[in-house]
Amino acid sequence: MVVPLSSLPPSREGFYAINNQFLANGPKGFMEFKMLENEDMYVRMDFPGVPKDGVRVFLDQSKKAVCIFADAPKEHKYDYSSRNYGTTTGLVCRCCEISGFISLISDGVLRLLLTKTNITPQRSSCISFLAGPDFREDLRGDGPHKFPHGTDPHDPTLTGRILMPHPCVNYGSDMAYESKQLQNGGLFVRVDMPGVPKENFTVSVENGRVKVTGEAPALSHDSSGRFYSGNVAMLSTPIDIPIRKIKTIAKNGVIRLIIPPV
Repeated sequence: MVVPLSSLPPSREGFYAINNQFLANGPKGFMEFKMLENEDMYVRMDFPGVPKDGVRVFLDQSKKAVCIFADAPKEHKYDYSSRNYGTTTGLVCRCCEISGFISLISDGVLRLLLTKTNITPQRSSCISFLAGPDFREDLRGDGPHKFPHGTDPHDPTLTGRILMPHPCVNYGSDMAYESKQLQNGGLFVRVDMPGVPKENFTVSVENGRVKVTGEAPALSHDSSGRFYSGNVAMLSTPIDIPIRKIKTIAKNGVIRLIIPPV
């Protein structure tokens, strides 16, 4: 018999980040926003499971917002369902508009680079950040703005003993872990580790516990890379089964395990 272990926090202090119980180091949060020196805007969004041809990004007619839709297919018969993501992000100022964007998705992470132009001749372009999930219309103004979210590893609002669902999921699982007990006593596990290439996943078994780690390198304007680690299952007896007996499927920032019964 094999049982899931994802509900256990990695330490008495709780999870490192509320967005993913396996994130052990690096930027927190489902999204990262950054203003570049040339006043272009950089956005990182986690869409685990989404392939390169599964995302659609377009500029809204208002030129104030960028709309994103992404589809993560059901990759394995044991997946509960496919997943669909959707979100909109835009300028918080009144003096600028989005003039263009470049988008790239790899390993379940979408990275956007947006340029903006000034539409108010009597003033220079402001330093405006993108609106996010907390954006309120009453915070809109004509001056410089600061985005309310951060990815500071020490930010207490991104740390705690609870886990937050992915805010952009419209359909399907909005958590980083799912498991399914198999009829033969084995276990199917899906673990989201966005940003991790398939060759950077490792699976190990120690004292009957199945552990997964993943290293996501920093790309583009990411603040830094990310490291994931955690136990995902426990065998009924504290033995170490050969890794070759665990079937692993790593794709688009997601790893799936089929762990046989012991």
